[in-house]
Amino acid sequence: MIKETKEKIPKDSYVETREMVLPNDTNLLGNLLGGRLLHLIDIAGAMVASKHSNKIVATVSIDNVNFKEPIKLGEIIILRAVLVRVGRSSMDVLVRIYGENTMTGKIINTNSAFLTYVALDDDQKPTLVPRLKITTEEEQKYFEEANKRKKKRLETDD
Repeated sequence: MIKETKEKIPKDSYVETREMVLPNDTNLLGNLLGGRLLHLIDIAGAMVASKHSNKIVATVSIDNVNFKEPIKLGEIIILRAVLVRVGRSSMDVLVRIYGENTMTGKIINTNSAFLTYVALDDDQKPTLVPRLKITTEEEQKYFEEANKRKKKRLETDD
């Protein structure tokens, strides 16, 4: 029998990572490739889910990714990932992406994404994760939005 674990707050599993955009990461326009960005987003989100659950996690879905601005060759990618919702074994993570121009120091929000992960036990079966303790209005807002995305996702699944 699996015992439930204690509650954790989103700050407990928060992750911020940085990468520099190199020539191999760009398209012909000198912009970060979308696929490369998705790879980095998935890694940042998985780190958050793993930290929260203390388990290996698998990506279940990427609900949406918004591409607002390109990140250019030589700029720094900043990924800030935070847990926004927890189910029995699933976890929803918001990843915000920023581009930092190293010449000017200007940082702009370029993208955001919502991802869902599931925690796996030693037999690679879904397993219980700690509950999420919501402590701020912003956390509550993201939690409610994540519940709406989950409901919509379940309605459209075949």
